[in-house]
Amino acid sequence: MRALEIVATGPLALVQDLGRPGYAHLGVPPSGALDVEALRLGNRLVGNPAEAAGIEALLGGLVVRATTSCTVAVTGPVVPVRVDERDAGSHTAVSLRAGQTLALGRPSAGLRSYLAVSGGLAVAPVLGSRSRDVLSAIGPEPLEDGVSLPLGPVTGVPAGADVVVTPAAPERLVVPVVLGPRDDWFTGLADGLGAWWSVTSESNRVGLRLDGPPLRRENTAELPSEGLVTGAIQVPPSGLPVVFLADHPTTGGYPVAAVVRRGSLGALAQARPGTFVRFRPS
Repeated sequence: MRALEIVATGPLALVQDLGRPGYAHLGVPPSGALDVEALRLGNRLVGNPAEAAGIEALLGGLVVRATTSCTVAVTGPVVPVRVDERDAGSHTAVSLRAGQTLALGRPSAGLRSYLAVSGGLAVAPVLGSRSRDVLSAIGPEPLEDGVSLPLGPVTGVPAGADVVVTPAAPERLVVPVVLGPRDDWFTGLADGLGAWWSVTSESNRVGLRLDGPPLRRENTAELPSEGLVTGAIQVPPSGLPVVFLADHPTTGGYPVAAVVRRGSLGALAQARPGTFVRFRPS
């Protein structure tokens, strides 16, 4: 059987694909890779369809062993990659022979690396997706040392790339947002969102928690639970916003002041604690 053995997981390693959208009415978040474009690139490099499942590794430390010949690629932030004792590099297709080990170092910037493998990870899907949802606890369990992950059949040819521009993970991000639906519940919202906010260590796949000058709420009425989308900036009574990511709850009772434009979600997924973020209405 074609498989990939987990030798070491690092801080956290999860199976992720493009998620399970369409189940919000059942209370199930969309989940999926937080940096979608990084996973898509990895799959393209190894010849997989875009929706194939790979591994999302937090802050490196992932070590895997191939039980069969396969092609792999590591994407996301630039990260040291070694095959046995040889430097291999990230953002390129790498051929592994049976028995060879691939190890990820710690990225100097950014948070989440993605490992794509030819054939994709063929773990059992739940509601049409192989993604782990940390909020609802559905999908494959977080990976553990010694776990063997089955690989699917190889159906494509590694595409390679002449030049892959690796995205930077800057210490400051300016993020475009669409105001609303509850922007009229706040005073001076555009200026408040435009302040520099710092990402806190309480952030995770559910949401990015921010610290800074609290947003001033004008309407103090109780709000019935409303639907939430990925990228929603919800403001609890503290005035300190939370940017919901892929494993967010599907409803919430605090006002949503704005929504992050989808193209910026990948950058937020790579924002480490201490990163400064400001929002620009557009």
